[in-house]
Amino acid sequence: MGLYDRNYIGNKTEQGAFSSSQAQTRTKSELGLFIKQTYQLFAASLLAATAGAYVGLGMAQTISNWFIAIVILEFALLFGLYAVKKKPGINMIVLFGFTFVSGLTLAPLLTTILGMAGGGAIVANAFMLTTVAFGGLSVFAMNTKKDFTVMGKMLFVTLIVVVVASLINIFLGSPIMQLAIASISAVLFSAFILYDTQNIIKGAYETPIEGAIALYLDFLNLFVALLQILGIFNSDD
Repeated sequence: MGLYDRNYIGNKTEQGAFSSSQAQTRTKSELGLFIKQTYQLFAASLLAATAGAYVGLGMAQTISNWFIAIVILEFALLFGLYAVKKKPGINMIVLFGFTFVSGLTLAPLLTTILGMAGGGAIVANAFMLTTVAFGGLSVFAMNTKKDFTVMGKMLFVTLIVVVVASLINIFLGSPIMQLAIASISAVLFSAFILYDTQNIIKGAYETPIEGAIALYLDFLNLFVALLQILGIFNSDD
């Protein structure tokens, strides 16, 4: 799956209010545990998505035929996750169900890339670049004095523009436009990594699941953007 409608404008006020009150009630050790749990869930989500992508490669044509239905299921699981985020047990099932299904939706793109000359190297390079960028940006966000949490509205507006452009390009099928969209998306989700990382360390999320899924969506969308960019540059079309 590519882009997700993340309501940062709607949630920003709520998150900001929660952050200020939560920061006062959480001790340093509690915040440290919260961050640890968030990144543990994030790592586990990546493993679930990887498993989904691996399974999906063996049934890529079927996934392509049922792609819209699978995407609807994916969004239903995502919205359901926020509804059950405080319910132990079921929240983990829905979290890993969502990330597994999101991995399945990557199968058609991965199959296309792997079918190209040097496709395996393209996928590996995209994943490596995503991992390095994510790690570097996360460390920077944790250590800089610059406040990236103020970027919420700007990031959300940019996301809407990218989503609309992506929908338009479904009908146009322009490689140049897709390259531009993917390039902007790479920058956008790099900024989201800064934004979400600081929101996590400042206590803007009520549960570790919320922080983990935010980081997961940032990582996933950055990976997809880089995969598309590398794929386009290595395409013979």
